Amino acid sequence: MAGPLPGAHAGKPGLSAGTHPVPANGVIGTDASGRVHRFPLRVYFEDTDFSGVAYHASYLRWMERARSDLLRVLGIDQRAAFEAGEGVYAVADLSIRYRLPARMEDDLLVETRCEALGGASVTMDQRILRGGKLLAAATVRAGFLTPGGRPRRQPADWMARFATLMPVSGEPA
Repeated sequence: MAGPLPGAHAGKPGLSAGTHPVPANGVIGTDASGRVHRFPLRVYFEDTDFSGVAYHASYLRWMERARSDLLRVLGIDQRAAFEAGEGVYAVADLSIRYRLPARMEDDLLVETRCEALGGASVTMDQRILRGGKLLAAATVRAGFLTPGGRPRRQPADWMARFATLMPVSGEPA
């Protein structure tokens, strides 16, 4: 017999139709530095080394999750575009600076800001924070590629969606 899980309530945040929990969602908002996507996450055992400190590659996975969620929040269906043979985003360039370690059970926040928008790429600054303290900062350029791996102009409506995240003239960058 199918039914809601104990304690599940339809319409309750984090639940889908009262049947099961749904993954965390990021949100787009503004702050003193402009428009920003915020994605919450938690450090799990699998993210750490034997000492309970997050492994360096975990930061890259967390940033990738945040960028993927940003696309979803913007209404960009990258999977459908790929399946239709239109193209897909791939990281073309990445620079990261680690400042403080994340540890098992830490609640973290990944902030993503769009800094530059080109015909076939978007450049984003990403920061991983714990309680307002900067743990890592990265600049990532993602290129839009054909299924064959060649650069291709991004769909115009996708560029328009990214443009809504660009700093407005007069706002701090």
